[in-house]
Amino acid sequence: MHLTRLFRAATAGLVTVAALTTAAHTADGAEAADTLGSAAAAQGRYFGAAVAAGHLGESAYTATLDREFTSVTPENEMKWDATEPTRGGFSFGAADQIVNHALGQGMKVRGHTLVWYTQLPSWVSGLGATDLRTAMNDHINGLVSHYRGKIHSWDVVNEAFQDGGSGARRGGPFQDKLGDGYIEEAFRTARAADPAAKLCYNDYNIDGVNAKSNAVYAMVKDFKARGVPIDCVGFQSHFNSASPVPSDYRANLQRFADLGVDVQITELDIEGSGTAQAGDYATVVRACLAVSRCAGLTVWGVTDKYSWRSGGTPLLFDANYNKKPAYDAVLTALGGTGGGGGGGGGGSASCTAAFTKAEDWPGGYNGKVTITAGNAPITAWSATLAFPAGQKVATVWNGTASWDSSGTVMTVRSSYNGSLPAGASTSFGFTAMKNGSEAVPTVGTCTAS
Repeated sequence: MHLTRLFRAATAGLVTVAALTTAAHTADGAEAADTLGSAAAAQGRYFGAAVAAGHLGESAYTATLDREFTSVTPENEMKWDATEPTRGGFSFGAADQIVNHALGQGMKVRGHTLVWYTQLPSWVSGLGATDLRTAMNDHINGLVSHYRGKIHSWDVVNEAFQDGGSGARRGGPFQDKLGDGYIEEAFRTARAADPAAKLCYNDYNIDGVNAKSNAVYAMVKDFKARGVPIDCVGFQSHFNSASPVPSDYRANLQRFADLGVDVQITELDIEGSGTAQAGDYATVVRACLAVSRCAGLTVWGVTDKYSWRSGGTPLLFDANYNKKPAYDAVLTALGGTGGGGGGGGGGSASCTAAFTKAEDWPGGYNGKVTITAGNAPITAWSATLAFPAGQKVATVWNGTASWDSSGTVMTVRSSYNGSLPAGASTSFGFTAMKNGSEAVPTVGTCTAS
């Protein structure tokens, strides 16, 4: 969906460190409730994030990752084009960077992904069937053996089914040349390479009951009946207004769990902002908690700034690493306390922002954004608005505005009107020139302190 050797004694030591770290986080009731990872651990789950090696040098990125999450998934660094760019020529540098960082922090690691129809080096697609089968098994063995004992779960096969109502297999080099049996073969090869790792099938648009999820369900049921080594199913859970959280999400997770596999929410992101986005995130978390075999959740990224859907602001931290209302909703759903705006976290300051159009004329309009404090008083607030291409803001009142490098996202900070009692509201306004666009801006994050 997105463009994504220590000796055994040393590994055992790291596992011990991880166990001690988890114990330390859960033994202290206060600490166990104030981050995503520790709150999830108190519920018997992990809470993870997709990580890019190139961002680990950014202090705010790494600090947020290390504070909040207990599992990582490399975004692209373990995919075939990154790990075996030439046949037999394995390259683990970037993936090792992520794995070593995670294990050093006592985190789990999800391996993503062994066999996928895309992000393949060019040499793979040119192979005949016999060579391709050998190459597939060699790739699985090379990657899984390198990380043996370090990976909690592998996405063994990724996105093997078509969208739509057919329930058919998706075309690609493996399906087209090896047929349906390649998935079973990949799982058996992975099990032999690392018997301790959980082996998952991972896909998108299988979050509710539909033709695609039914086809995956039938495959998993068949695998379990015949002893094919599958341990888990990954539900990517990329949601937006066109593909919302399905009403049968929880029931669908449960029916897979009833087959005797774990379910994992593997690539969660939900486009939107404010209370609507927060409510959807809470729904997903509650669904996982309601299914005993839901092992954990992974959001697809740490910050909106680096999300593959950054324009939709789909993650729990905004571009400045401030905690969004969705963060508070997730933490609360996990039984935790704390949250609120601000990159440093802590406290309970929060706010929401709502846009209404006031006066409107052919060339422009006046907009009003109402800021409402959450359940605690606040002393300052800021809100972001993403404007349609071409529109320009002529003036802003009751707030101080700044713009991002694209010139389309405006952040307005409180001026004299930053202090609000719990539940109280204030507003700022602006005049925008339409320049041919009748669309209205999209409200992004509201943060408070």
